[in-house]
Amino acid sequence: MSENGGDGTPVVRAGMTIRSLFSLVPLEPPELRILLEHALGFSRVKLITHSDHVLTDAEANAVSDVLARRLRGEPVAYITGIREFYGLPFAVTPDVLIPRPETELLVDLALARLPEGGRVVDLGTGSGAIAVAIAAMRPDAQVWATDISGKALDIARKNAASCLKNGQSVRFRQGNWYEALEPGSRFDLIVSNPPYIHSADEHLRKGDLRFEPLSALTDYTDGLSAMDILIDQAPAYLKKGGELLMEHGYNQSGAVRKKLVDKKYLQVQSWKDLAGIERVSGGRLPD
Repeated sequence: MSENGGDGTPVVRAGMTIRSLFSLVPLEPPELRILLEHALGFSRVKLITHSDHVLTDAEANAVSDVLARRLRGEPVAYITGIREFYGLPFAVTPDVLIPRPETELLVDLALARLPEGGRVVDLGTGSGAIAVAIAAMRPDAQVWATDISGKALDIARKNAASCLKNGQSVRFRQGNWYEALEPGSRFDLIVSNPPYIHSADEHLRKGDLRFEPLSALTDYTDGLSAMDILIDQAPAYLKKGGELLMEHGYNQSGAVRKKLVDKKYLQVQSWKDLAGIERVSGGRLPD
């Protein structure tokens, strides 16, 4: 039976081997590997090939710290400070939402619809994941990104600087939704992953969501108010034939499509993520 501390965290001491931690720590092996790589400064290959490495005092303390944080529920991405998205390493802090695999669908759709040399803006960019991924894949595009949070934009700029090469770039603007854009700006495409969780949703008080910025998760009402703003004001910033694409909750596609149809968008539809959930909806303006 493993020895635990007073808070239930497994006791990690100098003299233990890396291999022994996989039977001691109640975490899934892939997650534990990521945390050990971070705590020890080992690469994935080194962690595997040095499984009999004996921990020093300093290493045992570092491992104990990250394990205690994770077992208290803190997201792995906030502990390591990194989350991969669209094949790129994004810095993340508690000031931004952690990029999630399902959001890659929004990037896929944007890349497929953005014309050569096109203009796209990501509203409410957070870590910059969507905008930076688009810019990385489409160096010909003109990419803008906005956020109301100055701290979020600092992180997004850092991610753009570290991920983008050879002339790829994102232009950042601070402000609330369309207020960040210059009047008269016109885009081929507007994309957004707005806060869409209903304020009464119990998931806000569970798991990783407890640690993420609340304002990036919920609009503090029914989860659809940000969609209303995006849909209502997009025509003033889209070119003729331009498109609006928005990520939303697992049960919101019908409501979002209705809003788009009511506002006279054309070709309104929803797209499913890899789990088969309608995750993104959008429409286009008349030509």
